[in-house]
Amino acid sequence: MPTFKEINASDIKTSRSVLNQLVDVIQNDISGSNTRRSYQVFVTGGIGPGVTSSLFQTVYDQDFTLQTANSVFDITVGIFSGSATVAGSSTGADSAGKLLFPTNSLMMREKINIYRQFAQNLLGDADNQFSAPFSNPAATDYIDEAVFLNIHRLFARDAIKRGTFAMQFNVTGVLDATTSGSPAYTNLNRTSTSGSAIFTDVGSQLETSYGGAVGNVTLSTSTAVNAGLLFYDQGIVVLDAKKIMSGTQHVSGVINAMSTTGTSVIGSAAGNPNAKFIPDLFVSASIDNIIDHLASCRYQSGSLTALTLQNNTNINSTLVFCRATADEFNYSANPTFTNSDGGIIVIDDPTTERTFSFITTIGLYDANDNLLAVAKLSRPIEKNDEKDLTFRVRLDF
Repeated sequence: MPTFKEINASDIKTSRSVLNQLVDVIQNDISGSNTRRSYQVFVTGGIGPGVTSSLFQTVYDQDFTLQTANSVFDITVGIFSGSATVAGSSTGADSAGKLLFPTNSLMMREKINIYRQFAQNLLGDADNQFSAPFSNPAATDYIDEAVFLNIHRLFARDAIKRGTFAMQFNVTGVLDATTSGSPAYTNLNRTSTSGSAIFTDVGSQLETSYGGAVGNVTLSTSTAVNAGLLFYDQGIVVLDAKKIMSGTQHVSGVINAMSTTGTSVIGSAAGNPNAKFIPDLFVSASIDNIIDHLASCRYQSGSLTALTLQNNTNINSTLVFCRATADEFNYSANPTFTNSDGGIIVIDDPTTERTFSFITTIGLYDANDNLLAVAKLSRPIEKNDEKDLTFRVRLDF
């Protein structure tokens, strides 16, 4: 039978602390084919065998087929509906207002809808447009083509810590030579080895948006170059494709297409010899094609860090101070520790012995004597009439 003592409000204190965890994502995790998972959720019909593509891909910390693999973040792309890219590629709208696009474009409505979804969640209006910097943007600061990194809860936790995000990315793709408009070799699937840059939120001003706290992502060597936004509470990075990559660079390679073969060659003499990464690749290629290029070619392959951040885990603590004065808890209340008359044995000889006990466990009860929590001491603590002890029980949640 335990010994009870009422705990007063003055014995209970609350506190809040923040635990930080460092997250490093290496290059191979992003560029590797077995650590980056695609989902076949989009299928075309009509011309040729059709095109199958994901709407996003997920980066894992190891082979995603293993049960121990953890998903780190999702990567996808989107295009603003009011951008020049959409206006220049659309052929109009149908009677229901749905935008129409020619067959040499792919998944344009899906790219627009992805942009709108992130705008709704982060800006509060699907028709709003992202800009970097977040406040007081110039006309050239609005993001038409966006790359979205959605960091998962396991790694973002309660929020991303301000000033800890950094991403290494190759701005320049492989340079391909051209002869009479035909590329000597393709660069769409070749790993870039130059133009490496680091984008970070270090020194960014903290602002408030519909999606919570937000900061600007800038070029580490020049904070005047605003390349995107970081929504700390949501764990979402919005990058301006025109700022993190040389969009005007010529692009060439095989992409999925609505054709009899299911593919086409972008940047060739037969198919748009002057094609650029932006807007041509973002218009003509599937989402999988674009993500494959960004992940496989722009982050490189190796064991170096490609993306790093620290997260915040908010820990709310209730501290309960359990006090035992000199004349309390000095003998065992164990109902089996009794004498021949059934009374609890306090001491064997009151003339030569002093009462004492060893405290091993503290239980917290509600007003109806229901046990709510149990605290175990690391070792028994002796209690006698000369000791006034206070035990601090900490409940974290």
